[in-house]
Amino acid sequence: MGLLFNARDLTHSFGARTLFRSLSFSVNDGERVALIGPNGAGKSTLMSLIQGALSPDQGEVVRKSGLKVGFLKQNPELDSESEILPAIIGLGPNELIEEVEWERLANAEKWISRLELDGFVKKGVKVGELSGGWRKRIALAKELSKEPDLLLLDEPTNHLDIESILWLENFLERVPFATLTVTHDLAFLQSTSNRILELNPRFEGGLLSVNGDYGIYLETRASVLSAQERNQQVLENTLRRETEWVRRGAKARTTKQQARIKRHGELEEKLGEVSERNKKKTLDLGFQSSENSPKKLIDANEISLNYGSLKLFEKLSLRAGPGLRLGIIGRNGSGKSSFLRVLLGREEPTSGRVTTADPLQVAYFDQNRTLLDLDATPTSYLAPKSEWVDFQGRKLHVRSYLERFLFAPNQMELPIRQLSGGERARLSLAALMLEPCQVLVLDEPTNDLDRETLTVLQECLDSFDGALFLVSHDRYFLEQVCDRFLAFSPQMPGKTEWFSSLEQWEEWRADEIALHAARLKEAAKAADSKSATSLKKLSYKDQREYDQMESKILELETSVEKLSAEVHDPATQKEMKRLTELTAQLSKTQQELERAYARWSELEAMVQGISATKT
Repeated sequence: MGLLFNARDLTHSFGARTLFRSLSFSVNDGERVALIGPNGAGKSTLMSLIQGALSPDQGEVVRKSGLKVGFLKQNPELDSESEILPAIIGLGPNELIEEVEWERLANAEKWISRLELDGFVKKGVKVGELSGGWRKRIALAKELSKEPDLLLLDEPTNHLDIESILWLENFLERVPFATLTVTHDLAFLQSTSNRILELNPRFEGGLLSVNGDYGIYLETRASVLSAQERNQQVLENTLRRETEWVRRGAKARTTKQQARIKRHGELEEKLGEVSERNKKKTLDLGFQSSENSPKKLIDANEISLNYGSLKLFEKLSLRAGPGLRLGIIGRNGSGKSSFLRVLLGREEPTSGRVTTADPLQVAYFDQNRTLLDLDATPTSYLAPKSEWVDFQGRKLHVRSYLERFLFAPNQMELPIRQLSGGERARLSLAALMLEPCQVLVLDEPTNDLDRETLTVLQECLDSFDGALFLVSHDRYFLEQVCDRFLAFSPQMPGKTEWFSSLEQWEEWRADEIALHAARLKEAAKAADSKSATSLKKLSYKDQREYDQMESKILELETSVEKLSAEVHDPATQKEMKRLTELTAQLSKTQQELERAYARWSELEAMVQGISATKT
């Protein structure tokens, strides 16, 4: 197994803050490495140092000669006005595709095909017209076309739905090159890594390296931290004896006595380092349950929601009371947010009835953080009119409250736009926990949060007395928090199913995909059978329709993709009139697409039948 790179004594600071000091590790060819650690530890910075986009303050990264590195960033930087092929090639402003060398173009086209981007390329679709999942595929194709020996991935699952994450998992399990992935998604980590690095100042050298899966890592981590705590006790006892000796006034006349006094100073310094590493910084979180919560909070009776002929869900019934823990699963655009809006009385169902407690106190966590005022500071955002917040029936100074969420004093007065994704997520949680509620709705709360924060959040949800609705792509978090699941079909719009475990959902999902494939096969067979009685030559009209059908389907697919992105844009969902217009248009376009596919299969079968007759 060949060495790809060796990081030696890396030290790097961000402003006045040192992210890590004297960090050393290496990665070998073919390894699947997961890089984890608390928010703010410097994981993204370390990735940039490995890539070579950033230089360390001290130390070096020694790379294998000719090492090719790809870097899929958390928020890929793509020109929204660019078409897909130029975006993947990385076409310069004064460069023409005709001038691109053949090998570079061939690599791009290979990955366009493998990542199923062909249709968009043929139609000339622009990057900005596609959803976040497809844009991430384009960014991945761009990095893969470099034929990397090492692919760096920074939080690749953030803002992807479960279907896209499962696709990415399956893809990464088969690639021949090494990967280094920053992720807090445990299910993804378990599937895509065979070695775990934790970047954390709690460990000597700032890093813990474990070969094996997450279970082995947890055992090793606990053992290392326990050994550090025992070492601290030994040092404390030794230092106490040495301090007593020094205080007795022993004269430092001999070389031996001088060495012992010097050792006393070294012990103090070493104990200080070990004590600092053993300090545990924990969040002090807690959701506020409403004092008076009726047993029946939401009662939904056979509710359905249609936009024109597009079915989002049909005849769903649910009684939500204190203690409900419901996980909602489905791909982006399947209807999860619409279902929640109907339950909360923010949208009328097409049929059925919803009754809620009066008043119904709801706290809502928005995955897009649209409620955050980016120009405000954390203190002014949480306490705009004073320096105090009301938390669980008592007054707290806003700075003391922010300390519970691990905000440093200098961060409390920074504009929110300067905070990291994890810090913004913690601030959103801090605001949410100031709201007494009977119903808690969390829409993708795990994005940007580290494992320690997620563990504390899980504990808070366990002790929350009200009803919880959780939409998440993090399967581990879903399984730990929820005991009931509502899943939207990956293939059949409007079809839903209830489950008591994610294992049941995984089996159902596989069956749904297999059933859809079987239906397509049957449709093709039926079309083949029909072609046996068709004319031996296509009419002029049919031939013309056949020649133009592929172009028509590409156009319709592009329209569906663009309309779907608009429908699920948070800004659109606030404008009911515009949302109704768009969903009706989306439904009509999807029906046209289905008819076009059916007609294309029919014409294709006729062509094949003619060809078979001729031979």
